[in-house]
Amino acid sequence: MSNKSPNQETVREKAKALQAEAERQGDLVGWFDRLYAEAAGDANSIPWAMLQPHPKLQEWLQKDAPVATGKKALVIGCGLGDDAEALSQAGFEVTAFDVSSQAIAWCRSRFPHSRVNYEVADLLHLDAKWHQYFDLVFESRTVQSLPLKVRSQAIEAVASLVAPKGILLLIAHLRETEAEPNGPPWPLSLGEVAQFSNRLGLSEVRRETFYTGENNDVVNLRVEYHRR
Repeated sequence: MSNKSPNQETVREKAKALQAEAERQGDLVGWFDRLYAEAAGDANSIPWAMLQPHPKLQEWLQKDAPVATGKKALVIGCGLGDDAEALSQAGFEVTAFDVSSQAIAWCRSRFPHSRVNYEVADLLHLDAKWHQYFDLVFESRTVQSLPLKVRSQAIEAVASLVAPKGILLLIAHLRETEAEPNGPPWPLSLGEVAQFSNRLGLSEVRRETFYTGENNDVVNLRVEYHRR
């Protein structure tokens, strides 16, 4: 039996196959739990796992973040927990959720003494107690993992979590057209990015474009919004 980790192309293709199978069965999010379960503790089998906080979150915390003391933060689709831990270390009172119970169990195993409140929750079916509750909401590449047919619903759900005078920090891949791309992931369009500030009570205050990928050819945005 080989312990060699799968290559990233194989990992991405498996994720796409699991998503397609789940959607054929009418389940948009169940494939996440299966992917984490079948990874069997190998983070290399999770296509979005970096095992460190997102560099653009770290940069924001160092340069632009408000005073964290006494502020409540939420991480959407927290995966293996690195972003949530970074926010906690910065001083925020952090809640982090993922639709996958396997992912949440993995977070708790990785960080057994964490102050983060890790929860299982579905972005498309959130508890009303979270409505406009968090001073900082961090959304990194979760909306783009959902098909376009629920994109507006997901965007509204994310925006609904931001408290009055609160901040939404969004990191996502960007696509050049409004046409539906092949996914997952399905990068956000400029029109979808604009939905956060067009009708959901948020104002865009800062935007940065950056590039990732093996050939530095994947376009990304980091956008900071404030609730009006």
